Amino acid sequence: MTRATRSPQGRLLYAQSGGVTSVINATAAGVIEAARAKGVPVYAARNGILGALREDLIDTTKETRSAIAALRHTPGGAFGSCRYKLKSLEANRAEYERLIEVFRAHDIRWFLYNGGNDSADTALKVSQLGKAMGYDIRCIGVPKTVDNDLAITDCCPGFGSVAKYTAVSTLEASLDVASMAETSTKVFILEVMGRHAGWIAAAAGLAGDGVDGAPHVILFPEVPFDEAAFLAKVKATVERVGWCTVVASEGVRNAQGQFLAEAGTRDAFGHTQLGGAAPVLAQLVKDKLGYKYHWALPDYLQRSARHAASKVDAEQAYAVGKAAVDCALAGMNAVMPVIVRTSDAPYRWKVEPAPLAKIANKEKKMPKGFIRRDGFGITAAARRYLSPLIAGEAPLPWRRDGLPAYGTLRLASVARRLPPKQE
Repeated sequence: MTRATRSPQGRLLYAQSGGVTSVINATAAGVIEAARAKGVPVYAARNGILGALREDLIDTTKETRSAIAALRHTPGGAFGSCRYKLKSLEANRAEYERLIEVFRAHDIRWFLYNGGNDSADTALKVSQLGKAMGYDIRCIGVPKTVDNDLAITDCCPGFGSVAKYTAVSTLEASLDVASMAETSTKVFILEVMGRHAGWIAAAAGLAGDGVDGAPHVILFPEVPFDEAAFLAKVKATVERVGWCTVVASEGVRNAQGQFLAEAGTRDAFGHTQLGGAAPVLAQLVKDKLGYKYHWALPDYLQRSARHAASKVDAEQAYAVGKAAVDCALAGMNAVMPVIVRTSDAPYRWKVEPAPLAKIANKEKKMPKGFIRRDGFGITAAARRYLSPLIAGEAPLPWRRDGLPAYGTLRLASVARRLPPKQE
């Protein structure tokens, strides 16, 4: 990472990337409010890096102070997001030249890219192209991902709220199953996000404690699926408790490394598109044990549930946005403001810059010490780590009709100065 003294001249470009979270707009608010306080105008790229390539920019100076403040409690991606990974400079020089053209045309001197692992890689590449192409641009990666799998940072903004939603949903659904188990459902299966890392599945473990506390079975991507052990655990639980709640990560694999359920398609980052482990497990329960079951796949509901957001998560999301501006205006390049935990109890944290080179394309999986020896639950260490992240509520303003009063933006377009990008 590098530092240089800069005066606040030029514009800052902010872009959102990948799957959004219920608090990513809080980060956007942190960026815009911090930049306004320093007298730096902010443009936003419409639909992530694609907006930068297409010169499809949004002028946030046209937004009112109250509209920007409302971003702190509004889910989704206010400026649009995308799954698009830049290739290397050698493989696709034309895209990088186009970015520089757009930056130069609009006097963009700071680029803040808000995303996860692949987005950190893109941010690192963009940070390197200034030197390679003779343009003074400072690039800051801003952390965001519900999967909680970014390296170095203690946790990822967006994860705490998904963790809270998952734990609450597990608790509420389990109370439902318990009330119906005598004559109806014996097994409930909840499938949660997590392709390679079981952080979200682990968060479900916060719903209960003790041998008989739901969820009774958690299936992690880090633990190869053992059909016989799984069925034995479910059977023993139903016989002892009367019912069983199972939480399965979408990325659960068998001993051969194959996903339990694979749609056979890939997203724009080249990742296998998953979603379907729950019905596979449900069919196993029916065929092998004969139990009546229900299963659920919350999917987007996990990452859009702003009504169940964690106060800690919302505060951290805003803080990294503000810190990203501070890093940029301090002249830093190729860094990401990360969350550093300084105490478990009471929970304390701070934000510090870390090199993008140590974050990009790295993946933080669940520590072995967080998974119970039998592979079906979380340990006390995991509970100590996870519990503070779901703490507190992040209140919403409500409309008279009983729905949340989410914010809306004008999204005024910036006049184009270049010929259209050739797709």
